[in-house]
Amino acid sequence: MSKRSLAYIFQHQKLLVDENFQLPKVEKLASDLPIHPNDHVIARDLLEGEIIPDGFQLVPIRDLIQTWSTPDFLQASRAVQLLEWRRNHKFCSHCGQRTEIHDKEYAMICPDCGYHQYPRVQPCIITIITRGSNEVLLAKSAHNKSNMYGLIAGFVEVGETLEEAVQRETMEEVGLKLKNIRYMSSQPWPFPSNLMIAFHAEYESGDIQLQLEEISDAQFFRFDQLPQIPFKGSIAHSMIMQMTEKRKAS
Repeated sequence: MSKRSLAYIFQHQKLLVDENFQLPKVEKLASDLPIHPNDHVIARDLLEGEIIPDGFQLVPIRDLIQTWSTPDFLQASRAVQLLEWRRNHKFCSHCGQRTEIHDKEYAMICPDCGYHQYPRVQPCIITIITRGSNEVLLAKSAHNKSNMYGLIAGFVEVGETLEEAVQRETMEEVGLKLKNIRYMSSQPWPFPSNLMIAFHAEYESGDIQLQLEEISDAQFFRFDQLPQIPFKGSIAHSMIMQMTEKRKAS
């Protein structure tokens, strides 16, 4: 009897779990993607119209960030990104031929020209900006209808360093110049396939000038008078809490 595999079964950004947010165990199929080589944890697409098993439901992966442990969420993040990569690389980007899956590594191979397409991540910077000993800059996205304030973030552009991306995004979105930019941490963010790279920077000069198509409001807040901030489990929440505790301890 074959060993059943723990399965991350996705329909786009929704994951199949039971009422206790536990994963199903299934017989492995040839089309399944192993999460790690030679293990019994797999990723699988749930096709449109495919029946959801009794006792299970599709839950947005965002909703699991606050429920699951960090290692469990990171493994789910890996699973959904691998499926997204395979789904988006069915054809060779050089010659248009249908690709095949490499049998030993994560690669979609063109049988005609031999081009290999590997999973890619998109680097994004996210920055907590402090002013003096007790103020932090928080901004409200123009695309978010809630009253949540978060951190300045954006994609790294071709040909720029991470530190240059921090300066550019901050200048573009709120018109401020920074100093003392320092790396903090990172987090995979599977929406759809980003790597969030966290920095702390200090305010140097300038007045807040909003990029209105991106930011609806931005202010410096005291650490003891914060507005609604991003949810627990997100790197933005971790950064704000880390800086808040640091201020309390000083």
